[in-house]
Amino acid sequence: MMKSLYLVSTTVFWCAMALLWTAGILLPVDESQAQAEEKRYTLGEVAAHNRKEDCWMAIRGAVYDLTAYLPQHPSRLDVILPSCGTEATVAYNTKNLGRPHSSFADKLLHRYRIGTLAP
Repeated sequence: MMKSLYLVSTTVFWCAMALLWTAGILLPVDESQAQAEEKRYTLGEVAAHNRKEDCWMAIRGAVYDLTAYLPQHPSRLDVILPSCGTEATVAYNTKNLGRPHSSFADKLLHRYRIGTLAP
């Protein structure tokens, strides 16, 4: 009897977990609500973070703290440092050479997102 109860309760538990996990994947995420809950920064606040030791950038309406990423950036620091503390969408989109960043760079950028740029 105890073995049957254990098997049934374990099966029900894992079915419930699978259902919750599937629902979390299948339900659409309301990105407008997620953005509304994000911290909003003005361009003035972003501008205060314009050094190698404290580098924020606004790119495509989002704000990123890239300080920890700077040592890993594949190009020379003098290429990226002038964009610290600025609205850097054009610099990011063109790498100042007319070439866009890769899709890998776009995915990596999301790790450093700290909020949105206030209008």
